[in-house]
Amino acid sequence: MDFTWNYQGPRQSLQKFLRHQGFSLTLLTKMKYHGGMVFVNHRQRNTTYKIRRGDAVFLRLPPEQPADSVVATPGPIDIVFEDRDLLIVNKPAGTASIPAANHQPDSMANFVKHYLQVTHAESTAVHVVTRLDRDTSGLMIFAKHSMAHSLLDRQLHSPQMRKEYYAISGGNEPLAAHGWMVMRLGLSSEFYMRRAVTLDGKKSATEYWTLAQHGRWALSRVLLHTGRTHQIRVHFAAINRPLVGDDLYGGAPGVGRQALHCAALTLRHPYTGATLRLTAPMPDDMRQFAQAHHLLTGA
Repeated sequence: MDFTWNYQGPRQSLQKFLRHQGFSLTLLTKMKYHGGMVFVNHRQRNTTYKIRRGDAVFLRLPPEQPADSVVATPGPIDIVFEDRDLLIVNKPAGTASIPAANHQPDSMANFVKHYLQVTHAESTAVHVVTRLDRDTSGLMIFAKHSMAHSLLDRQLHSPQMRKEYYAISGGNEPLAAHGWMVMRLGLSSEFYMRRAVTLDGKKSATEYWTLAQHGRWALSRVLLHTGRTHQIRVHFAAINRPLVGDDLYGGAPGVGRQALHCAALTLRHPYTGATLRLTAPMPDDMRQFAQAHHLLTGA
């Protein structure tokens, strides 16, 4: 994987410049010892070299070795965006983000590895940037190389990356038109797979807008400000509005899984710097429930 820059800043070391571009010290070390190269004006240089305004910087990443633990498996992939650096997919409910020891190799990571192989991608290493629960649908980000992964990791918990969801909840407590849920989340003392509001948990913040309410049901647009495990599910349950279909947190039946869908992503492209705004429509099971309960209109 090659990258080029026409440097226009003040004199500084290559290392400082590359760190500013998003290269971690770990990645720079891999560059040094595993076949990466950096050239300035067509001459190979080490990272202590001082570059000047007008210098042409060329970098070649070292070859990546895909993990043997992720088996390439043919499977459906709904691609929303793809270029040399990124692959963003619309994950269906019922598909895990990454393989687990007690499941067949049928996760999105398995499918993506097979896709990278058959499309002859420069690297077939799978870089999972964002994950979703098995039964949450919607947008997932994969990086196509280690530099993109490093840069996107920087954005994950910053205002540059926004993850917005549709959620359908039930309960007798009406939702405000707009609200915040700020709580500390940790492991449940009752069941290891559950999360709970705890005194010593990690701070979590969720913002929501109520799009429609009818009877005990509500359709919300949800924005994550932190990324804790099961965050949206626990937050809605904690205010007595558990998500429809979420039997782990007391949700009423009606959808065969938690009614949660990652519908929009906003991020900065790791190489070009352009702002990307990507969307995935509400899936049929949630749409049909919302229409049946007068939360949406139309066919």
